[in-house]
Amino acid sequence: MPWSSRGALLRDLVLGVLGTAAFLLDLGTDLWAAVQYALGGRYLWAALVLALLGLASVALQLFSWLWLRADPAGLHGSQPPRRCLALLHLLQLGYLYRCVQELRQGLLVWQQEEPSEFDLAYADFLALDISMLRLFETFLETAPQLTLVLAIMLQSGRAEYYQWVGICTSFLGISWALLDYHRALRTCLPSKPLLGLGSSVIYFLWNLLLLWPRVLAVALFSALFPSYVALHFLGLWLVLLLWVWLQGTDFMPDPSSEWLYQVTVATILYFSWFNVAEGRTRGRAIIHFAFLLSDSILLVATWVTHSSWLPSGIPLQLWLPVGCGCFFLGLALRLVYYHWLHPSCCWKPDPDQVDGARSLLSPEGYQLPQNRRMTHLAQNFFPKAKDEAALPVKG
Repeated sequence: MPWSSRGALLRDLVLGVLGTAAFLLDLGTDLWAAVQYALGGRYLWAALVLALLGLASVALQLFSWLWLRADPAGLHGSQPPRRCLALLHLLQLGYLYRCVQELRQGLLVWQQEEPSEFDLAYADFLALDISMLRLFETFLETAPQLTLVLAIMLQSGRAEYYQWVGICTSFLGISWALLDYHRALRTCLPSKPLLGLGSSVIYFLWNLLLLWPRVLAVALFSALFPSYVALHFLGLWLVLLLWVWLQGTDFMPDPSSEWLYQVTVATILYFSWFNVAEGRTRGRAIIHFAFLLSDSILLVATWVTHSSWLPSGIPLQLWLPVGCGCFFLGLALRLVYYHWLHPSCCWKPDPDQVDGARSLLSPEGYQLPQNRRMTHLAQNFFPKAKDEAALPVKG
């Protein structure tokens, strides 16, 4: 195997280890914060932290279990019996089991002198599922936890050391999930273009810079009106859920479980853009962008008309320039990315790949597993090239 290929496999293995470590670190800091809140008599804050952790974990286990059940029986080779897998997911360990499975397959591929195409494709299959679950966890747990911590700090006027650690790990988790998701989407492209450093940095920055003002807006609103933030979230979430449902998503293995995906996407859309349907996405992205921008402006107007000071005595004028600066810089980088760095591709079915299945006739007859879930999202995320572009030029 060429050194470049072995280097790429080693890089993927190291990234998998770091991603798992980042997840465990974020989980540990959240539990640490909950314990500190409880010891300090702030039981409501501790309960909110644990509730966000619990809801996100249950959603991840449901996704993981439903996907495992839908995968063909012969795809994963030797794995624990279904009852053991069900018990792992019931104990909220299904995601970690997937991480261990991915690392084991990555190590196996890296140790082989000439890994088979099936082993390579299977490693990609596992990594793509992990990437998708990590993104869901980011917006179901990490982004809300970051909003909660900021609201607590702004309301109390104090910043404990464990809160700063939580903020740092939250940003680390969000950054890792965004970059890993971008890399995973590129992996699903037919031409599999290399993920350049420039496009990665721009993609990461515009997502983070547009996410930060949104998180800050909700956190400031929560600090001023803690009794109304749940009503605000529920109202917007229901509107976004209706919008997702009207687009007719088809992501989960069967229609009976599609509701879980739609509920999760509606939560993601509360913080950031996420494309869920095929076709031209520019119009939908503009509608969503205008919707969130209008909501954030209403939140700002509510702060200004109610009070210029937070309960902690911090003037709001100090935060508004920061949020506006991040917003306009993120918007500019988003335009740069979609104008110059966003690839187009011509999607064609690959007869050598099937959705998580392989031929059982002979080792030579193996068909390469393809992660239909992530490929479906990649088809939504990347625009289709015009048919004329794929035709040869007549001489």
